[in-house]
Amino acid sequence: MLTIPAVNVPKKNTCIIICGPTASGKTNAAIQVAQHFNTQIISADSRQCYKELNIAVAKPTNLQLATVPHHFINTLSITQPFTAADYEKYALTTIQSLFTNNKVVVMCGGTGLYIKAFCQGLDDIQQVPEKIRQEIKNQYNTQGLKYLQACIKIEDELYEQQGETQNPQRLMRALEVVRATGKSIINLQLHSKKQRDFNIIKIALDVPRDTLYNQINTRVDGMISQGLEAEAKLLYPQKNLNALQTVGYNEMFQYFDNMITLPQAIHLIKQNTRHYAKRQVTWFKKEEAIQWLSVAQIIPFLKNIL
Repeated sequence: MLTIPAVNVPKKNTCIIICGPTASGKTNAAIQVAQHFNTQIISADSRQCYKELNIAVAKPTNLQLATVPHHFINTLSITQPFTAADYEKYALTTIQSLFTNNKVVVMCGGTGLYIKAFCQGLDDIQQVPEKIRQEIKNQYNTQGLKYLQACIKIEDELYEQQGETQNPQRLMRALEVVRATGKSIINLQLHSKKQRDFNIIKIALDVPRDTLYNQINTRVDGMISQGLEAEAKLLYPQKNLNALQTVGYNEMFQYFDNMITLPQAIHLIKQNTRHYAKRQVTWFKKEEAIQWLSVAQIIPFLKNIL
């Protein structure tokens, strides 16, 4: 008689987090894990949550979304403000609901701050004086993104290394905090840890740098062939929204403004995506208790510990 091996089911509710740099294969890995445990996925991506964004954010395909139920995909509009604190509340509410029918839930994404907020909570950062906030906003309005990047490089080296330096809203917030407190927002955001009433297993995809960079270049070429230029043109009138301060759109908007050529835009998308991936690796390398595994190693690893 054929014996079907039982799926390992932990005694305590468990969240398995699949994280790592962009283009490392997180979506497919998370789907494999979710299928193994017959469960669902909560996205931890700060851009795939927007209904209007598709190609540039490498959103899961319709087939992938149909294979395993996903949460926090196509959930928000780009006009809706949303913070890491909002994500913490959303993800905790969602996972507690899923735990009613599943002992295991998978989280998948590369937004390190969202994952940290979910795992540990966020510290309250003191109110920044309005004078400082307005001064930084005025400087951005007159001198642009490059000015913010130059300031953060001098005033908050930690954020320059780990934060989103292509996102003006987050750059302005980081400058507000460092000028008001003298401390990096990176340190203040997650200084104390909250305890969760479920187990957390964190797995980051370990992909050789050359392989990862090749996968990034191939993905960008695929985005161009899928119609990234046309998608960006539709979004161009709203280019100043925070949700659109994103690699893939920023470079296309520069092309539309005749600042660069299309080949230059494509080159910059690849380059900036590689830089973003490097920052993600740096972030996750500093996280506690992350297992760096290849896709093939994940299921055997989970079978061994659960």
